[in-house]
Amino acid sequence: MMEFLIYDLKVAGCVAVFYMFYRLMLSRETLHLMNRVVLLSTAVASFVLPLCVITVHHTIVVRQTTGGVTAGLPMMAVVEESQPLWQEMLVALFFAGIAVTLGKMLWSVGQVVSLIRRSERHQQADGTIVAVTDKDVSPFSWMRYIVLNRKDYESPDPAIMAHERGHIRKRHSLDVLLVDTLTVLQWFNPAMWMLRQDLRAIHEYEADAAVLSQGINMRQYQYLLIQKAVRACGYSVANGISHSTLKNRINMMLTNKKSTRMSWLKLLALLPIVGMTLALNAETVNDYVYENSQQQPQKKVVKKGNANAQVKVGSKTVEVKKAEPVKTAEKKTVEKKTTEKKAVEKKPVETQPVVAKETSDPSRVFDVVEEMPKFPGGDEGMMQFLNSEVKYPKEALEKGTQGRVVVTFIVNTDGSVSDPKVVKSVNPALDAEALRVVKLMPKWTPGKQRGQAVRVKFTIPIVFKLK
Repeated sequence: MMEFLIYDLKVAGCVAVFYMFYRLMLSRETLHLMNRVVLLSTAVASFVLPLCVITVHHTIVVRQTTGGVTAGLPMMAVVEESQPLWQEMLVALFFAGIAVTLGKMLWSVGQVVSLIRRSERHQQADGTIVAVTDKDVSPFSWMRYIVLNRKDYESPDPAIMAHERGHIRKRHSLDVLLVDTLTVLQWFNPAMWMLRQDLRAIHEYEADAAVLSQGINMRQYQYLLIQKAVRACGYSVANGISHSTLKNRINMMLTNKKSTRMSWLKLLALLPIVGMTLALNAETVNDYVYENSQQQPQKKVVKKGNANAQVKVGSKTVEVKKAEPVKTAEKKTVEKKTTEKKAVEKKPVETQPVVAKETSDPSRVFDVVEEMPKFPGGDEGMMQFLNSEVKYPKEALEKGTQGRVVVTFIVNTDGSVSDPKVVKSVNPALDAEALRVVKLMPKWTPGKQRGQAVRVKFTIPIVFKLK
């Protein structure tokens, strides 16, 4: 759950940055469609961008061994710890806030649906439905319904009907449901609540513009808004008249300076914001390539034939070169050299044991030997030792850090462990703990080559994982 909470905090940062851009660059523009698109798209993008992780791969070559973990990973110590109490309380508080906000949203939707079901419904020619209720409510719209009280229905005002039809035609209810759902996950973020409020104001600006476009007198319409604002519909998911946006709506109608289409160019400022967000969310991944020290580079196969050519044999390409004719004098020289070579081969050559050559240097470290070192009790004994000795560092536990630390070390001829090194790092605290435990290891059964004890390099991973 902590991973989801961290993700939601990243979303909160994106919402704050995008909303700040809107307030500074676009909030005073009269292009309401542009502002509406920006608020909706940036709200959705804030939830998508943290999931877009650009991964940069860095390849690290590690010498492969046949013992231990590197060749096949037969042993892996997993250290698990439960989350600290404060993290559990933080997660519980977060989901409690989600539950309360979601409950309030669903309650509002249920109240609107219940009111419409208990009202008289009258189908209109334009596809809208007028729901008439006996309750004293201010006119509001939701989906394709226009809710009016009995008095407003019996003496309908053309401006009010045009206003609510404007909401329905622009599908403002879908915007409200989308943003309210996103607000449930961002209930702790003030920027999200302000974005939600500004989007509702834009809805009212668009509906007012639809009314004025029909030639209705602006002054009379403003007086009508003031009268209807006294009664509020009281439902958060519905589009109604309220005091909070009334002043701004009147000012927007009185604004003489209209924005031009060039204002759309301001949206280009979003590109560096998106780029910076992706850059901050990028990760570097270390790809460990295990190299076998005994593997020799493949040699190029060259054969001689009657002409230059390349022949594909299976998955290999064999280069065929034309054989050059050998002159008579050169043939004799070749035969003479061949005879001399055979004579040399017949001479006895004193050979020295290979063991002495391989093991004569006591400081030499082998990657692979005939008998690999063994931990007391074998693989199972090593697992028990690691799981009992490794302690989760407090610093890493508080930060929720986890991962796999790969450590290499040398098993000496007397079985002692020396020169431990971290070849795959996760966190300084986890790295230090892994090295500490390796240094505590008891003596191993040393590795042997040709029957003689030798120093052997060994590799193991230690996995730190939170429950």
